[in-house]
Order: sequence, then structure tokens, then C-alpha cells
Amino acid sequence: MRQNLILNTDSYKLGQYLQYPAGTRAISTVATTRGQSFRPELMFFGLQMFLKEYLSQPIVMADIKEAADIAGIHGQPFDSEGWQRIVDVHGGYLPLRIEAIPEGAALRRGVPMMQVVNTDPNLPWLTSHMETALLRAIWYPSTVATTAWRIRLALQPFLDRTTDDPAALQPSRISDYGCRSTTSLEQAAIGGAAHLVHFNSSDSLPAILHARRHYGIDMPGYSIPSAEHASITAWGQAGETDAYSNMIERFSGFSAYSVVSDSYDLHTAVTEIWGKSLQAKVREAGGVLVVRPDSGDPIDTPVQVVAQLAYAFGTRLNGKGFKVIDGNVRVLQSDGVSLQDIQMILGRLESMGFSAENISFGMGSGLLHKINRGTVSFTMRATAMQDAGGQWKGIGRRAPHSQEKLTIQGRVAAIADGIDIVSIPLTELGGRQNMLQPVWENGQLLVDWTMDEIRARATEASRAA
Repeated sequence: MRQNLILNTDSYKLGQYLQYPAGTRAISTVATTRGQSFRPELMFFGLQMFLKEYLSQPIVMADIKEAADIAGIHGQPFDSEGWQRIVDVHGGYLPLRIEAIPEGAALRRGVPMMQVVNTDPNLPWLTSHMETALLRAIWYPSTVATTAWRIRLALQPFLDRTTDDPAALQPSRISDYGCRSTTSLEQAAIGGAAHLVHFNSSDSLPAILHARRHYGIDMPGYSIPSAEHASITAWGQAGETDAYSNMIERFSGFSAYSVVSDSYDLHTAVTEIWGKSLQAKVREAGGVLVVRPDSGDPIDTPVQVVAQLAYAFGTRLNGKGFKVIDGNVRVLQSDGVSLQDIQMILGRLESMGFSAENISFGMGSGLLHKINRGTVSFTMRATAMQDAGGQWKGIGRRAPHSQEKLTIQGRVAAIADGIDIVSIPLTELGGRQNMLQPVWENGQLLVDWTMDEIRARATEASRAA
């Protein structure tokens, strides 16, 4: 279904064209986060999806007519002349210039990540009109990418201490199981693409397609054949062993296969069926059997399953002296997992002498849905206006009390400062490179980041964290 970009905003934005001083030629806005931090703590991602998906579609006459009709009935004024100019003069493409920090970069709070200005002096209101859609376009994927980054950073010490090849294991430790946890297909696609910045394991086909379409990567994430309760319980409790045996026969030729094992009694499934009845078959078949507890205590249960499988299949010691389950058997915990759960599980396993490579995790709501714009305090505000004489001047509200930091005013730039990025007034940039790079202008995509480039940037930020 075609989306009317004119109406992709708040209702009150329709009346902004009547409110600026006469002679105003341009309004410049920045997107940033409120507050301050002493180190980078958020990751920018997702603008490119919006640019390709929405801004690449020109406004047409039908959009103007629909918007004018809606505004009249809805109780808002409407600048038919201005939107007509966009169609007649600009071919329907919004006359905007958008500058942004490279996607995958880590930022401190308060550092601008995007700056937007109109390029047609007859349409200074357009910048503000698009604020709603542009802010939404970046706060959600950036917050998911930040959440995934925090999980990645929390996992890393366990991988470093207890595994032989942390870099190879890290991308597969967290799977996106959130396709059903989101409110819409688009949220699953956008949020799932953000998860793929840090991890390459995903069961979200919308996310895979979105990342392929917008970030120039053939396959951004991988999955394995998996059983579900329906396909196990269809055999009946008496046929549980046969159900598991069928999984071995059908899928051991794949690199790995996952079997939910709590349909009846998890303890019996792990110790008697996997540990005894089917142990030889698992070993002989090849492929990695991934046992999924899927219920019980979120901390104790997966730890117990690792220990039970280790007892049944035996273990070997890796190069760092930690136990790894033999027989190509691993565990996947994905039932309502939180960051705190993951840390407690890995900590307990480490104290028992087990390597973190014995277990991976799946996340849904905790990754994609239990967040909001306030999680990292995203905001977008006008900071400068250009008057009739072409002069820029800073604008912005006054801080309500002396303890509050003054809001950004004027046109800004961002520069690299070691491993950090800091903002400065644009007038002070001089010959230094501006990290706020033009990515979009008047309907043209100027930079097309690839997922490989974004992942490399995110990896560099993780090493420096």
C-alpha cells in the first residue's frame, strides 16, 4: 500500500507554514539524545532504511488532494501551494539536505547524529514537517542496535575468559526470535535489521529481507532447522523418542538442528532420551544437536541442562581449561531471556567450569519491544534559522533552570576525537572532517552504507568500549 508522505507526521505540523517570521529562508534541525555521558553508550543505525523506503518515493498530485481533504475535515490548515511547488519544481522529491553520522558509530549522549535543512528557501517549514517521521525512523532501530550492543558487551568477558575463539563465537550467541513479539511486520523488519548489526543469527525473515534490500548484503543472518511443540506433541507422549529420532534423521545433515525438549518432562527428555536412548544416534549422525529447555526457572534450568548433557555425553577441556560438551551437543535458552538472565547463566556456568560456548540465547520482546523513545532519550529540535539576508542565527528554548545544560543552538558539526565523536559549532570546523556527512539531498541518496561497513564500525566501537 502506498504511504502518503505528506501525512506521515503529527496533525499540528500541517499549520507550521503559517508560523515562521516573514523572510525566513531555512530552518535547520538536529536529532540527538538528552543528557550527558562520559563514554559512548548508544549506537546510531537505521536512517538509510527510511531514506530508501520512504523519501525515495515522490509526492504526487493524489497525495496533495488527499492531504488537503484530510486537513480540511480534521481541523488543520494546509499549504496546498507549498506542496504543489514540491511537485512542480522538485519533481515531487522533498528539497531537503540530510547529514548523518556513519551508521554503526557509537556516540555519547548529547552528540548530534543527524542534521536536516531545507534547500528551497520558499519552504522553510518543510524541515519541521518531516521531524516526526525522521525521528521515528532513527530512534527505534538505534535503540534496538544499542540494546544489542549492550548485550554484546556483556557477553564478551565470558567469551574472552572461557572460549578459545571469542571473535568467531560472538556473532552467533544471540538469535532474534522477536518476529511475533512486535506490533507489525515493519517493526519486526526494522528492529530485526538493527539486531543484525551485532549478531548473525536470526529467525526473522522480515529482518533478513530488510537488511538485504537496504544494506547491500546477500545473507545477513543464519538459522537452523528447529522443532516446535506442535511438531513434537503430534507424536504423543509415548512417541516422544520417535519425534526426537525423526529430527535427527531429517536434519542432522544440516550444520545444526534445534529440538524443544520440554513438551512433557524436561528432565526425562535430557537424561533418558537424549542422554541414553538417542545418545549413540546423535553422535553417529553428525551435525550439532541444540537442546532447547524453553521453560522452568530461567537461570537454574538451562544451567542444569548443560550439566546433565555434560554428564551424559562427556566433556573435553578447551585451551583455556573450561569444559565443552562432547558429541556436538549444545543448549539454547530462549524463554523470556533478559540481559541479567544471560549474565547470571554464564556466570554460574563459568563458576562450574563450563565454557560459554556450550550455550546460546534467543531473544524476542526483550530485544525488540521492551523499549521506547525514552530508553535512550531521543529528541529532535530546531537549532538555527536563515533570515532573508542569508544569515544563520541560533534558535532554541532557554534552559528552565541553571542546572540544565543549554540546548544546542546554531548549525553544528561533529568531529572525531580519538575513539570518540564530539560536536562543535559548524563555524569552528575549519579544515577538519565533519562526521555529519551528507547522505541525502533533494531526492538523491548520497551515501549507501553496506552492512559489512556498519558491522566493522560496530566491532571497532565494541573493542574500544
